[in-house]
Amino acid sequence: MTESPSPYRWRWAALFVILAAEVMDLLDSLVTNIAAPAIRADIGGGETTIQWLGAAYTLAMALGLITGGRLGDIFGRRRMYLIGAVGFTLGSVACGLAQEPGQLVAARVFQGLLGAVMLPQGLGILKEIFSEKEQAAAFGMFGPVMGLSTVGGPILAGWLVDADLWGSGWRMIFLINIPLGLFAIVGGLAFLPEWKSARTVKLDLLGALLAALGSALIVFPLVQGREHDWPAWAFALIGLSIAVFGLFAWYENRKSQGGGDPLVEPSLFRKRGFSGGMVLGLAFFSAMTGFWLTFSLYTQIGLHYSPFKAGLAGIPSSIGMVIAFVSSQALLKFGRKVMHGGLIVMTLGVGGVILTLQLAGSEVTPWQLAPALAVTGLGMGFVMAPFFDTVLASVEPHETGSASGTLTSVQQLGAALGTAILGTVFFEQIKGASFVHAEQVTLWVEIAMLAVVFGAIFLLPKHARPQGDADAAEQAPEAAGTEKVPA
Repeated sequence: MTESPSPYRWRWAALFVILAAEVMDLLDSLVTNIAAPAIRADIGGGETTIQWLGAAYTLAMALGLITGGRLGDIFGRRRMYLIGAVGFTLGSVACGLAQEPGQLVAARVFQGLLGAVMLPQGLGILKEIFSEKEQAAAFGMFGPVMGLSTVGGPILAGWLVDADLWGSGWRMIFLINIPLGLFAIVGGLAFLPEWKSARTVKLDLLGALLAALGSALIVFPLVQGREHDWPAWAFALIGLSIAVFGLFAWYENRKSQGGGDPLVEPSLFRKRGFSGGMVLGLAFFSAMTGFWLTFSLYTQIGLHYSPFKAGLAGIPSSIGMVIAFVSSQALLKFGRKVMHGGLIVMTLGVGGVILTLQLAGSEVTPWQLAPALAVTGLGMGFVMAPFFDTVLASVEPHETGSASGTLTSVQQLGAALGTAILGTVFFEQIKGASFVHAEQVTLWVEIAMLAVVFGAIFLLPKHARPQGDADAAEQAPEAAGTEKVPA
């Protein structure tokens, strides 16, 4: 293939097939926040089970994304997309049929791993089958789909749990992936072209294992430590994770110097903008994911909202995010100031939620929460929209594939950490206090995390790289290993 690919006949059909895969991932990353109380009431499990329902999926996704793109380069993107789609659908069926918490968490891990195989292949294929002029329109479709999924996902999950279709209860939030998965599989067979890297690429298995081990060693004790009253082994594992990540960095640097294919380009970590972006991504996505987990738990367990009502309560924030995404393009000239402004707006929104809970107490209604949630969502959107472009501004063109994949993995890892950290704070507080107090304390921790994000933004370049310089906006969603084939 050439750098400017000739139009592929079925490219628009291929786009909708790939969008179906994106929708499955977006829905499954959101639905357990709403359904978690119903799941626990049905199959049992402790408070940590609720945390693992989200953390298991996002942690597995984070680890898999690091190598998912490389697998497409080695074995072919269409083939790996289909394997991922089949596996993700089977994982969804396993989730829907789970009879005890361990089975469900294991199925969520399987979902996350296969989703990480599926997603980067579709994005890489789109870059090959669309011309440069068409790519903006093709990737522009992802924004509305993500916005609609963000708004509709929690509402759909709540409705499915309350509707109890054919006596399925919460299980339908996973089984609904069956028709979507079949569409992705059949459509992939019919419309996706095969693509394979023109050069020989080797998979860095040891690097992947070290990254997986280091991440698991920090998330596991954060989730399980509270249940065991924070034993010494929990802190020992956290310390060990730091050592493992240090070993990972040393190994990747050695592999790069030896002319191999490292999982992550070591040169990236010598760039202040990229290193700051990783800190920013971890802190921000931890804060955002933890916010939604604890808010969903508070509305259902503390306020006794039904799952459907809890999903509806989050609409103002989702609408705020969509507004921010749509309007952020007009503000790109202000660079990282947009992110700082978004952080300030988000912090004011979270403070507004704290004030609303203080004034209304346990009788608070969704309408009373709506203004503060809308402001919170607006701020979230203004931070998220320029995130990838701004962080990638300091990255060289040949590093962009590795950098974008690493950032996407950091986003997922941040989500797992947020579930562990803020979930732990929330459950720790409800032991001896009211649900209102527990949620307020959790939100103050949220504000502290946002302060870290605010400081990390200063490490980023003032402006994102111009579009013509490195096509950063197009490559930002991609996972590791997707790269151009020379003419």
